[in-house]
Amino acid sequence: MNAASTSTDSRPAHIDAEEWALRVQLAATYRIFDMMGWTELIYNHISLRVPGPEVHFLINPFGLHYSEVTASNLLKIDLQGRIIGESRWPFNPAGFTPHATIHASVPGAHCVMHTHTTAGMGVACLEDGLSPSNFYAAQLHGKLAYHDFEGITVHADEGPRLLKSIGDRPAVILRNHGLLAWGETPARTFAVLWLLQRACEIQLATQSMGKPLMVSEAIQAKCTADSLQFSARFGAGQDVFDALVRKLDHIDTSYRS
Repeated sequence: MNAASTSTDSRPAHIDAEEWALRVQLAATYRIFDMMGWTELIYNHISLRVPGPEVHFLINPFGLHYSEVTASNLLKIDLQGRIIGESRWPFNPAGFTPHATIHASVPGAHCVMHTHTTAGMGVACLEDGLSPSNFYAAQLHGKLAYHDFEGITVHADEGPRLLKSIGDRPAVILRNHGLLAWGETPARTFAVLWLLQRACEIQLATQSMGKPLMVSEAIQAKCTADSLQFSARFGAGQDVFDALVRKLDHIDTSYRS
């Protein structure tokens, strides 16, 4: 994250500097999703855990479009669904349930992203799921999980099955539903989701023209090992995320308030 994006100039007195920096990052992520067209009216969610002994995480207020999310209006909630502090906005139970489950139980899942993009949902509705037939899909070898559709995600008893489906794989196709990614930071999680989203887009384009040409498993494994999106040496997506924040700052910096 660039220095401008972690400014504490607008930080309320009751929020410490570390949490405020995370709020700014998450608010920027919501605006980036809006900029990229990854929104679904007021639905879908990106959540980010805040430091501390308790599992508390930030999530969007239910009722606001992603373009309206700011560092200060993000909700902080606990695993019981209680809002920490005050807010005139509620949260969406369909977002709280899976995000709380993942934050609580998947090691390293500090950030969780979920989308309903047309390409993502299109592939999620295919019986065979993601086809290993393009440059982007080939970088997800051994990184992709599937979870069967059980309806709207408001029932806590789905949690153990979701966790079993995910295992340790950071890219998830929720069958008949959409895409999900998790990671240690917004930048790392975004990198995974972007790969999955692009793979879905290219697959739909390919299948509209004919039969996809499959990539061998050996080449898939090689592509994943060489992928910049998973390489700490190249920032694991941080450089791309920073570039998008700079672009966002040229358009609108109100997310930092």
